[in-house]
Amino acid sequence: MGTGANSRTVQWWRRTSLMQRLALVTLVPTLVTATLLVAMLAPQQLMTLRSMEQNTADAIATQAASVTAAPLRDMQRRELVRIAESIGDLPHVARVQIRAADGEILADSLGRSGADNNESLTVVRDVVDTERPGLPVLGSVVIDVSLRDAIAMQQASLRHALIALAISLILAAIIAWQAARWISAPLRRLVDAVHQLGRGDRRVEVEVTDQTEIGELQRGFNSAAMALFDVQRGMEREIEHATVELARKNAALEAASVAKARFLAAASHDLRQPLYALTLFSSALAEDERDPIRLDRIAHIQECVEALDHLFSELLDLSRLETGAMQIEIAEFPLDHVFQEVSRNFRMIAEQHGLRLIMRATHLWVRSDRTMLSRILNNLVSNALRYTSRGGVLVVARRREDGTVRVDVWDTGSGIAPEHQVRVFDEFYRVECHSNEHDAGRRRGLGLGLATVQRLAELLDTRVQLKSKPGHGSVFTFHLPEVPAQQLPAAGGHEPSPDVSGMRVLVIDDEPAILSGIRYLLASWGCEVAVAEDRVQALQAAEEWNVPPDIVISDLRLRDGESGLDVLAALDAHYQIDGIPPFSRLLITGETRSDRLREIMAARIPVLYKPVSPEQLREALMAAWSASRAAA
Repeated sequence: MGTGANSRTVQWWRRTSLMQRLALVTLVPTLVTATLLVAMLAPQQLMTLRSMEQNTADAIATQAASVTAAPLRDMQRRELVRIAESIGDLPHVARVQIRAADGEILADSLGRSGADNNESLTVVRDVVDTERPGLPVLGSVVIDVSLRDAIAMQQASLRHALIALAISLILAAIIAWQAARWISAPLRRLVDAVHQLGRGDRRVEVEVTDQTEIGELQRGFNSAAMALFDVQRGMEREIEHATVELARKNAALEAASVAKARFLAAASHDLRQPLYALTLFSSALAEDERDPIRLDRIAHIQECVEALDHLFSELLDLSRLETGAMQIEIAEFPLDHVFQEVSRNFRMIAEQHGLRLIMRATHLWVRSDRTMLSRILNNLVSNALRYTSRGGVLVVARRREDGTVRVDVWDTGSGIAPEHQVRVFDEFYRVECHSNEHDAGRRRGLGLGLATVQRLAELLDTRVQLKSKPGHGSVFTFHLPEVPAQQLPAAGGHEPSPDVSGMRVLVIDDEPAILSGIRYLLASWGCEVAVAEDRVQALQAAEEWNVPPDIVISDLRLRDGESGLDVLAALDAHYQIDGIPPFSRLLITGETRSDRLREIMAARIPVLYKPVSPEQLREALMAAWSASRAAA
């Protein structure tokens, strides 16, 4: 109980304002003092009144005993009655009795105060004969003195005291309230000033009202507010300057990023043009060549072309990622199909360098973008083989309890030191390793492979993690969402893809070297080839054929800003065959700009990115021709 009452008291006190507290602190001593005075003076006054009444009664009784001595001695009853009535007329006398020595009542008179008053004081005095001392007592006088008037006086006095107490408390409350307002007013002004100072919208200063401690506080606040205002203004100027400087630096960084993206786009397009032509010429040379020496030289040329292709592929992937050209296409598929594709791409390379590439078979299905996942695994496996001189590379998938599939790419390579592990995913960062001069040639790169891997992983809402121990190898890990296995459609007996020999192919490109190389390569495959550098030459080539070509291969970006899509539309209009596309089409480009690539996706035309290997080109030709025959 006591603790609860104290808690409620504390809570009430905290809710009161400063002025209420000051008024209460000022009023309480006055109330306590007045109450104590009333409590002390009221009993004392009652005792005084009773003492006065006692003295009055004693005096009346003494005087009555003296007056009644002679009549009582002579037994003069009438005189005694007259004396009793006379004494009864005195103030405060309620009753008078004169008794004989034997107790007989000789006279009995009611006074003006009345005999029915319960509040009375009785005084008895013996009557003796003063003229003859030593004789027995003649009788007695009984005087009843009424206390009613005394009590009335006491009550009136108490009422007056209470009225005086109330008036004094009211005056004390008014004085306390005014004093509290006078004391708290400067403090309230200080509180308002503090709020204004917190908003910081203008300079704040309070009026100095007196020379007491409050005045000292006001002067101290004004000094502190002025200093704080100056500091605030200085900080605002510095923040404004820093904001402008940051905006300038951000603009510079953005401009540098745009310039880098433009450079990568230009490099991935313009530099890949001659590389594409070199790929075509080297492949065409190998088609009909039987001399081992020349084949060996052509093989060296193709190795150099493949190395350049790898470097430009890194640039192309990074450029497409930075320009947002890569679009995510989420699907559900068996993970083992991607493993098999990666195995086909790198098994021969691993065997050439005496390494083992193990893609552990799995029955798990995942939800992801199959193309991006393939690029991630291709880059990780390629990077692992590049930095591994003994042992090999293991790719394995495991089911996790959180509903994901964990994919690990292990290698037994040289490993990565801890100081390099945090930076291997940065652009153009390479870890130099010279442990084996025989393998140094295949370890060259731009340092973009892992940066591309991480960006592709982020697009797939995952992240590649690295654990490595120098001298023992590394493991790269990422997670994919698992889905239930599905029934794959049964492989039906279908007609094998036809050979490309005899296929009529129209090639459109503004690079003469590419046209010459692809015409030579396609001709070696038995294709009937026509080439054109723009729309006019393409229409002229179409005029020379009585029937539409089987397939048109076009670059996306032609000279003078002309688009390969426009040339394809012009050829459609030329043949004017309603309902059925007159020919299959294939775009080959090194473009990375997102707006241009969106045009291709909107047109739903198959696209290959330069440089295109002869195998990719042959597969694309056969796929496009098969699709057109199926549609027909």
